Amino acid sequence: MLRLIALLALLIQFSTVTALVGAEALYTLGSGDKLKITVYGQKELSGEFEVNGVGVVSMPLIGDVAVNGQTQKQAEDNIIRLLEDGYLKHPKVSIEVQNYRPFYIIGEVKKPGNYPYVNGMTILNAVAIASGFTYRANEKQILIIRGNDPDKTQQPTTPAARVLPGDIIKIQERFF
Repeated sequence: MLRLIALLALLIQFSTVTALVGAEALYTLGSGDKLKITVYGQKELSGEFEVNGVGVVSMPLIGDVAVNGQTQKQAEDNIIRLLEDGYLKHPKVSIEVQNYRPFYIIGEVKKPGNYPYVNGMTILNAVAIASGFTYRANEKQILIIRGNDPDKTQQPTTPAARVLPGDIIKIQERFF
């Protein structure tokens, strides 16, 4: 019986880690992200770039590159394709996110606003960064709008849920 319980605990832990890794792998670039783009062997084309308000980075030689909504791999492939189109033969490109776009927290927290994203952050961490719940907060009614959701759908969530860059967290008010 103890072996079965230990096996179940291990399975739950593995599925949680797998879900978290999957969430990180699905991260898409967006406005406010700061990227380090390296074109190997081309120091003049490499550097730090910020994704502007319309989801574009401006790079030397190839100009504006749309990266909004793309994964890092998709953006790398896009830049490679543009560089191969008359500029370089077989370019190698890597993208690293230097600073993620902020997350936002509104509603019944002491200091609502936007805050820098930290890897591994949960809703409860975000509330702590915003100086905690107000006395009117309903700690069991929390909504989140995912930053990469084009429909901006509010979804109920828990204090243990992961926060991603660009997310909007709304802490509801209790009435009694």
